[in-house]
Amino acid sequence: MSNPTAAILVIGDEILSGRTRDENMYHLAGVLSAHGIDLREVRIVPDDHDAIVGAVDALRGAYAHVFTSGGIGPTHDDITADAIAAAFGVPIVIDPEAERRIQGFCAARGMTYTVEEQRMARVPAGASLIDNGLSGAPGFTVGNVHVMAGVPIIFRGMVEAVLPGLAHGRPLTVRDYRVQRPESSIAGELRTLAETYADLAIGSYPSMLEGRSGTTIVVRGDDAGRVAAAISALHSTFPL
Repeated sequence: MSNPTAAILVIGDEILSGRTRDENMYHLAGVLSAHGIDLREVRIVPDDHDAIVGAVDALRGAYAHVFTSGGIGPTHDDITADAIAAAFGVPIVIDPEAERRIQGFCAARGMTYTVEEQRMARVPAGASLIDNGLSGAPGFTVGNVHVMAGVPIIFRGMVEAVLPGLAHGRPLTVRDYRVQRPESSIAGELRTLAETYADLAIGSYPSMLEGRSGTTIVVRGDDAGRVAAAISALHSTFPL
């Protein structure tokens, strides 16, 4: 049986402008690999209602899970919740439990609960909440779409809250092997090896180390024994 698949939709003008470097895709890819869920696509869209709706519609039909990052805060450009509701054709509502959590967070810190905080309690009707132990405002899940904050430390906590409830497969094993030869000089032998281990993903990446041209070969697969065998074959084919 193949592993469940996933995509991540990163939302935010600040990512596309280069002002903010995205960390969430990198984190999610590693966590999903260890959990036995294959991340197959990454998509980045601006804070634009139609762009978010279109991307969510495309991704949720193609993959078992969609994780979104960004746009669920208290400001005018935080429009993800509204766009997710539109994608599923349901109204946006103030969730009583989400509101209770945010109010409790504010009260514990002597903060005033305002209409801005209340915006973070708005979720699509029928959504289930994703815990947020850091700032109180929860994420939410609708269907197979898991909607999370863009702040990396909060995103990571929400991922940890969601993962235990998801079906998973075999964790991905990733190993690498560096060859002190340029990529062009090993292409033929590497192609033959890749054909022998067609059940694995074998990629080559040129690199420089101490001024010397070399190639790092990365082997990925859900069978640790096969990955180990491929690495052994690499050692034999390209001895150090």
